Amino acid sequence: MATSDTSITTRITVIGDALIDELRDPAGSREFVGGAALNVAVGLVLLGHDVTLIAMVGDDEPGARIRSYLVDHGVRLVESPSPFGTSRAISDRRDGEPQYEFNHAAQRRGIRFDSATRAAIADADLVVISCFPFDDAEQYAALRDAIARPGERLIVDGNPRAGMLHDRAAFLERFEELGGQALLVKVGDEDAQLLLGDSLEAFVERLRSDGGAPAILATAGRDGSAVHHGRLRVHADIVDLPGRVVDTMGAGDATLSATVDHIARHGMPASKAEWAGALRSAMTIAAATVRQEGALLRVPSA
Repeated sequence: MATSDTSITTRITVIGDALIDELRDPAGSREFVGGAALNVAVGLVLLGHDVTLIAMVGDDEPGARIRSYLVDHGVRLVESPSPFGTSRAISDRRDGEPQYEFNHAAQRRGIRFDSATRAAIADADLVVISCFPFDDAEQYAALRDAIARPGERLIVDGNPRAGMLHDRAAFLERFEELGGQALLVKVGDEDAQLLLGDSLEAFVERLRSDGGAPAILATAGRDGSAVHHGRLRVHADIVDLPGRVVDTMGAGDATLSATVDHIARHGMPASKAEWAGALRSAMTIAAATVRQEGALLRVPSA
């Protein structure tokens, strides 16, 4: 997979969602190309990798906007057709706590595992899954069939969304099943609340209950992030950079992108010091990202 050569470019395939994020707040309404998987794919290109995104995109104007955005950022798209148009997520922040709404396309999102999709997965050094419909039995079976050597190259972020869930129990069961065989699994405090109705710590312990558990990247917003890997536990606080926090929407995706970048360049961290360095870098990139509107990954030098 990777060596310690920091100039290495790794072939990475990201599987998941691509959509239009519509942000509504007292200042008005603005739209961004987004989706967790798309954000990770673009972030990994910005960090220097050769990236393919597998996602559903509609044959409409928003879909054309997504395709153009990916071309501009150098991400190859292997697209699954959408009979419902392009997915849209509305974040309404006009009355205090954000309210989220997803259109019919987002609720019925799907990946077609045709020859092009399978080839993109087979050719990758690393495969990253984010915001996949684990509660769809047919799609999950096809995904499992398409991924070889998960323990060597698979990274899984469940990234569940309440407005896109159809079967919470099935989503959790399949996420845990595939995540348990992966190289790294990412979970967040909001994931724990949505899927378990419990704390992030409880979710981590649940994932660690199997002796063969993967490395777990646990993100907790303003409380920073931690990695649980075997007997190791390494925590990193958020990083304070100049400027105010503008938009936290892309923080988790930036954290995942930076962690995948570290694994791609240096291999899997094996010590507390190595994980501390990886987390510090990820937290720094996340801090730069949230100081701009939208979820596009930023690095401090930018």
